Amino acid sequence: MEFILKEKIRIGISACTFGAKTRWNYRGWDYVSDLGRQGHDYTWVPVCPEVMAGLGVPRDPVRLVSGNGEDFWQGKAKVKNRKGMDVSFQLKEACQEALSIMERSKLDAFIFMEGSPTCGVYRTTLKERRLGKPPGVFGSLLLKEDLFLVPALDMQSPWKWWDWSRRLHAFVWLKHKEIKTKKDLYDVWHMLKFLCQEVDMPSARQLGTDIADLPKSIDQTHIEEWRSKTLRFLRQPTTLKRIQGNLQKHYKHYRKVCGLKPKDLDVPGAETGKQKFVDELKRAERRMAESGYSFAGNPVLYRPNR
Repeated sequence: MEFILKEKIRIGISACTFGAKTRWNYRGWDYVSDLGRQGHDYTWVPVCPEVMAGLGVPRDPVRLVSGNGEDFWQGKAKVKNRKGMDVSFQLKEACQEALSIMERSKLDAFIFMEGSPTCGVYRTTLKERRLGKPPGVFGSLLLKEDLFLVPALDMQSPWKWWDWSRRLHAFVWLKHKEIKTKKDLYDVWHMLKFLCQEVDMPSARQLGTDIADLPKSIDQTHIEEWRSKTLRFLRQPTTLKRIQGNLQKHYKHYRKVCGLKPKDLDVPGAETGKQKFVDELKRAERRMAESGYSFAGNPVLYRPNR
């Protein structure tokens, strides 16, 4: 079974984190540039619902009133700007149009601006403020889609992006993988289980138990239920402490299997930059992949046709 992606993953992204100055205060950040050459491994589709709503740049900042994004779509909450003007109707139409653009673009993932009352998923205000409840208006729609969701700020952390990207590749591969039999399901799980265990061991074991509990003859409904559950699992947030532990484990594994000497792969420590360590780890991974070795901790790789 081949665990290789040959097509670029298509990712939607909040435009203000793609270098566009679409924030209310005429600001923006180019977080994709923080990925270096890795940024070219993906196709990006930037959107900004607030600009698409015609609110303009610069503009008065908006906030959710009387609820969160879920309440907004049920007509229980509104979005108002600093002057108290209700912009709910404009934003509702813009969010739906942004979602349509994403559907036409056939996206597998979305990079969202956390803290935004529009695009925020787990937080809809600045870190030092506790106003409002997540998710945001657009964030609420994102959670309902079959998308891999990543906070934009995590693109600035080499360690966090290392964790997100390996799970993203597994997510996309599983999403599009043809599975017909229980044996196919076992084969898929055999390669994905170690990655899932690194996210949450007890929950990952349950995914394996779910397969064992299926009847010998399964239909597509069983397969899609398991696939959906596993896709949701792969995209769930984890902790930096857990990521650091996984990095150490990968480091030790590569050194052992490759027979690397200290000069080949720097020992991680206070004097070793996070980006340098991740780059060295990826070089070791590439060396192993070229020799035909597949490590289950990072099972799905992007290798385009040349």
